[in-house]
Amino acid sequence: MSLPLEVPITLPNGKTYQQPTGLFINNEFVASSDKETISVTDPGTGDEICSVYVASTEDVDTAVKVAREAYETKWKPLSSKQRSTILSKISDLIVEHSDQVADLEAIESGKPKSTNAIYDVLHAADVFKYYSGLAISAGNGKTIDSEPTKFTYTIQEPFGVCAAIIAWNFPVSTLAWKLAPCLAAGNSIIVKTAENTPLSALYLCKLFKEAGVPAGVVNVTCGLGRICGSALASHHGVDKVSFTGSTGVGKTIQRLAAENLKACTLECGGKSPLVIYDDCDLDQAVKYAAFGIFFNKGEICTASSRIYVQDNIYDEFLVKYKQHVEENYKQGGQFTEGVTVGPQVSEIQRGKILEYIQSGIEEGARLVTGGKAPEGLPAAGHYLLPTILADCNQKMKVVQEEIFGPVVTVSKFSTDEESIEFANDCVFGLAAYLFTNNIERSQKFITSVQAGQVFVNATFATDYRMPFGGYKMSGIGRELGEAGMAAFMQTKSVHINYGSKL
Repeated sequence: MSLPLEVPITLPNGKTYQQPTGLFINNEFVASSDKETISVTDPGTGDEICSVYVASTEDVDTAVKVAREAYETKWKPLSSKQRSTILSKISDLIVEHSDQVADLEAIESGKPKSTNAIYDVLHAADVFKYYSGLAISAGNGKTIDSEPTKFTYTIQEPFGVCAAIIAWNFPVSTLAWKLAPCLAAGNSIIVKTAENTPLSALYLCKLFKEAGVPAGVVNVTCGLGRICGSALASHHGVDKVSFTGSTGVGKTIQRLAAENLKACTLECGGKSPLVIYDDCDLDQAVKYAAFGIFFNKGEICTASSRIYVQDNIYDEFLVKYKQHVEENYKQGGQFTEGVTVGPQVSEIQRGKILEYIQSGIEEGARLVTGGKAPEGLPAAGHYLLPTILADCNQKMKVVQEEIFGPVVTVSKFSTDEESIEFANDCVFGLAAYLFTNNIERSQKFITSVQAGQVFVNATFATDYRMPFGGYKMSGIGRELGEAGMAAFMQTKSVHINYGSKL
């Protein structure tokens, strides 16, 4: 029997929603061509929330064809002001429905609603509002001074049909990071949601339609990465792909995109260092160091997951850090009041994290706190206590590899040179953090560290107006800010000769 295209779901907080389950193609929810479905579960209990249809390669072909026609006949012909108005309306509708969207993101991803998911949703609304403003200037080029008998200038044009493959850790905001600038630039798009977290994106499709997005301009598919994601990345009808996820999958996306040399933006993994110098405000460093890794249960690509503390304050830091984490990071269900750390997104993910913790201990790290599931919570939930591993060194697997969970390593350093050496001793380069009250020291670190973003005396402070992206194995290109829209446009040079003769 076929799955209905909309089903009622009841959340632990007692609210009931009519949840779309179909693929969103041409402004309609439709069943997949082969009627295949996938189950979506609640990370807090392990219970099934509902099932949704997953796209086949045939469905991807249909979505690409629809997106191409919509781009040529509906979206491209609109003025930049008209596109701006629609993006602004999307922002307003997200704010209006923020409680519902936050409920769905919380139940599917494991985020505590009141201390986590709601902020992700409101951030997404801000992103759409920001790009509604930038949409007005889409296409603006430059005139270039040339010979008196020639007129030379540039035009910024959309790619055409784009694909966005989004991550499960921030399903609403990563969708906004790609969708808003893509539409502002004048493209149409096919989105592939993460397998674990399709519900919030499908709900948002209702808002896109209500905001006046023409049919076919935004299409949302759910499905397995090896089928739907691969089909989009390699499809000759797709002109640009934007991906957020692991570095390993990012490599695969880039290889598949080479089929037609499509442009790629790849926001991949991270293992961001946090350096704490002895001249900092230590109490503030302790608080930020905890927030930087344990917010969103450590499932953050920019997590400050490896901490380096100057040797003469190392012991004091660890005492304060352990106390602060144990007193302030309460674990529980997504809708429990006061909870700051929810369950990991899946049992598979929790299992990987536990293997890393065991690896660290076997290699000589000291377990300061955590390392196990908390007591008193559902055994079928994917819970894991915030974990601190101390006395770590650069050769350890837990120091070099992205864990993507609530696990932080703490190491000593002596000199400024050593702190920079340790910070750069990693294949990733997404973000870097430092705590110091010495401006000269901070500037030396900023110019020496190999990272796309540097934060001084703060952690995890993403601003939608600032470019976001990394160095080395952390990816290619930038999202957010003006760079985020530029990534969805290409430059055309125009040379007009109105006087010179051969």
